[in-house]
Amino acid sequence: MKSRILAVLLILSITANFYTLFLYQPVQQQKNLQELENRINNLERTNAELNKQLYRDNITLQNYASTLDVYRQRIALLESKLNATPTALTGFTELQAPAVIQRVEYIQDYPFIRQQVVEEGTMMNISAEVKPGKGRVLVQTKPLMGVVFQDAANTAVFIAQKRTGRDLSGSDIIFSIEAQSEIPSVDGPSAGALMALLVISSLENRELKKDVTLTGTIDQDGNVGRIGGVVEKAAAAKESGKNLFLLPSENDKLVRYTERTRDVYGIRIIDVVPETIDTKEYIEANVGIKAEYVGNINDILEYAS
Repeated sequence: MKSRILAVLLILSITANFYTLFLYQPVQQQKNLQELENRINNLERTNAELNKQLYRDNITLQNYASTLDVYRQRIALLESKLNATPTALTGFTELQAPAVIQRVEYIQDYPFIRQQVVEEGTMMNISAEVKPGKGRVLVQTKPLMGVVFQDAANTAVFIAQKRTGRDLSGSDIIFSIEAQSEIPSVDGPSAGALMALLVISSLENRELKKDVTLTGTIDQDGNVGRIGGVVEKAAAAKESGKNLFLLPSENDKLVRYTERTRDVYGIRIIDVVPETIDTKEYIEANVGIKAEYVGNINDILEYAS
């Protein structure tokens, strides 16, 4: 009797060990591998989003440094003309400018939820009016713009004054910005080059081509600087009927991210791979609008007027 009981117990033990070794553990390992695969893929996507945000933050920091130099030169210029009798100037110019709006989407990637920043292009109507005043730079916007945008307006006026040699201490420059679509807010220095073009055109009575638009920052020396959202802005320009899109020479390289899959010991891994391509060629081939690089305000004037 005891031998039969021992035999039964031995069979049960062998069965339990077999289930643990050959059935339960492989299933559990497969679940662990699948969870690891999901985590790796999620980290790849998050890393790509962080790289984009880092790029945008670097552009903003560069603009802050440039704006400080502009204010210093502006103060020196005003001090040199403090005792001069100002001349009231008048003029008006307007042009459409591309901009990028951002929104955050939440994507369910079971068992995780991740954030994704989505960028879309839109067009804004921007005008510059020069009228008798007290040397002020005024900005009225719809929707409201941030501090960086107002700093870009001051830089644009400073460049226009240097480029034309006109004394603006007896004039006010009023920028009016209005978006075509309802958006919560737009900010950034990327309209600086276009605003400088508007003021110069107002002072020199230049007629601008309406089928041209541009994007780019501008520094105290009139150089056009890099910006973000180039492809989105080009698409917005195309949709609004523009035929020529001017972009900074510093934006001649475009990084696009593509997903590539690979198998590692039976695990499917999705890699987000960066690829560097020529921006002008990409825009003309994929967006369908002619593009040209500009390095300074003189280049812009050549194409736009």
